[in-house]
Order: sequence, then C-alpha cells, then structure tokens
Amino acid sequence: MKKLGFGLMRLPREGTDASSPVKIDAAAKMADEFIKNGFTYFDTAAPYHSGQSEGVFREAVAKRYPRDAYTITDKLSLFMIKDEKDIPGFFEKQLNTLGVDYIDIYLIHALDKESFARAEKMHAFDFVNKLKADGKVKHIGFSFHDKAEVLDEILTAHPEMEYVQLQINYLDWESEKVQSRLCYETAVKHGKPVLVMEPVKGGSLVNVPETVERMFKSYAPDMSVASWAIRFAASLENVVMVLSGMSNDEQIADNISYMKDFTPLSDEQIKIVLTAAEVIRNNITIPCTDCRYCVDDCPKKINIPGCFSVYNSMKREDKKGSYDAAAEYEKVTRGRGKAGDCIKCGRCEKHCPQTIPVKKFLEDISRELD
Repeated sequence: MKKLGFGLMRLPREGTDASSPVKIDAAAKMADEFIKNGFTYFDTAAPYHSGQSEGVFREAVAKRYPRDAYTITDKLSLFMIKDEKDIPGFFEKQLNTLGVDYIDIYLIHALDKESFARAEKMHAFDFVNKLKADGKVKHIGFSFHDKAEVLDEILTAHPEMEYVQLQINYLDWESEKVQSRLCYETAVKHGKPVLVMEPVKGGSLVNVPETVERMFKSYAPDMSVASWAIRFAASLENVVMVLSGMSNDEQIADNISYMKDFTPLSDEQIKIVLTAAEVIRNNITIPCTDCRYCVDDCPKKINIPGCFSVYNSMKREDKKGSYDAAAEYEKVTRGRGKAGDCIKCGRCEKHCPQTIPVKKFLEDISRELD
C-alpha cells in the first residue's frame, strides 16, 4: 500500500464556517483522482466536519467503489460517549453512516493519560478486541496525544494493539510537549507500525517564513513546501501511512506527484528540514493545528483556530507591514464570539491535543484586536 492517506478532516466546504456543508461532488472528484493513482487509504472520525465526514465518505467512496478498492480507518471517539452501554450503538451507527459492513482499522480516538483511564473504565479495549474477533473490524489500535511515557504505559498494558497513530512532523520532532521523536521511538520499541497524523501541522508547515521557503526552493525548486513535511514523516522506517487532510484538487495533485513513487529523504535533506524547524520555532507564536476540537464545546462560539491563525500571521516576521490583521480578524469572528468574549471556562483547553493555553492567548488577541 502506498504511504499517502486521505484524511477526511479538511474537505472543501460550501462556506467558511466549520459547520458549513461539505461539497460532496468536489470531495468525490478528489477521491476519484486519489484512487485512480493507486492510493486506497482513507481516514475519518465521527466528529470531523461537525459530524459530516463519515457520510461524505459513504457518498464519495463507499457507494461508488467496490469494497476491495479502498481501506477505511475510523475511530471510537469516547469523548462523544457518556456511558459504556452506548458504545455498541455508536459503532453500529458508524458502520451505517460509512456505508460499509466492516472497518479496516478501528482506533480508540485521541488517547492521553486521562482518556486512557476512562477507556479502561469503559472497557473500550475489550470492545475493540471483540469487534476484531467478530470480523467487524480487521485491525485495531489507537490515536495518541501525550508524552512518550504514557504511550509506553498503554502499549505495555495492551500489546494486542496493532497500530498507533501519532502526530509526527519535523517541527514537533524534538518538541517537549508533543514529543514526536520519543513517541515514534516508543512505538518502534513495542514493534507497532505507525500511522502519521498532522504531518504539516494543520497547514502551518505550508505557510512557513520566507527564509524557510527560500531554503527549500534553493535545494529543490520544483518541490512544494508541503512536500518536505510529508516526505519527512514518510521517510521514517516504521511509518506505514502518512495522512494528509487535503482540501482541493491542487493539494491532491501535489501530494500524488511525489508520493506515487516515493523516495525517502536523504541525510542532507533531513538536515535541511531540521534546520527549517529551528527557524519556524523562532517565528511561530501559537502552535495550533486547526483540528477544531475546541470549537464545538465553546459556550461563546469563538472561532478559536481562526483567531489563532490571524494572530500568528500578524506576528510572523515576513507578514509585518503587509498583513491586514483587523480585516482578517473581522472575517473569522463575523457572526461568532470575539476573543474578548471568552469566559475562561477551560473547556477548550481540555480538548486541545497541543495543550495550548487557549485562555491566555485569547486574552493576548483581545488586547490587540478587539
């Protein structure tokens, strides 16, 4: 199987709001191009696109292709489930929404130390093991957002898990918070193949400082900035799949161009990438990946990722003097709460895989832009 997976988390939408309807015809066209070029792997979850993603997969892929033409990964999102007795119904609804009889890879979604304890209490591992025994899923695992020591604890307790989905990108490779390298090495130690999420860190490794873009283009003028991030993750020996949350035909075409016949990065290219990471770290203000887990539960309906994006662009060196932050801020807050409307309930911070101090940054943004 080719190493590029289609993440169904950032599909084209009818409007700019996160809950806007997904353009199913556009998504189907993208899926067609993906499959035509020999790629088969799709990844989704119940909360993506405010609950639309699984249904879009059914319409764009499951209804239009034979079952052996694709691989679908979905997730047991325990944070959407209040009681253990509701887990079987949650899974059956997923099968129906996806339009499939079985799921190829089923992951317990977004484990960290706290949610791991809840998963144990709700017997989630027993549940996914039974699904596999019954043939309703082919393979099992979990996606993960925490420190390497917690990952080691989970894999020691559950060696039957077949896959681990990790956030791996060159910016987080040596991060003390995300610990991409340490988590990857932990998965290797336990002999678990790795699925990669956030290889371009929510797009932040596409819109890089000008100095980084020049660095990449001087070495390989025809390669996109995004290609360096995806190829870095795909070059890791124990990585079997790298997800890309593709949003348009151009991204599909670009990813296919270098992943159809993938060549791992050389040692020299890896050095360039890690040097780029240092430059970016000195320019980025808020390490948001636009996963939007923080948005739906916000009582003031603040577009937190949108606010963060404007703030990062405003602070980035290469945007000084040429970026109309006020105008962009007006766009992302139109019809929604502003940063200053935050009541500091903390729900957003509980949902954030990047452990961003959201309340503090919203205060900073409010001081400058409200």
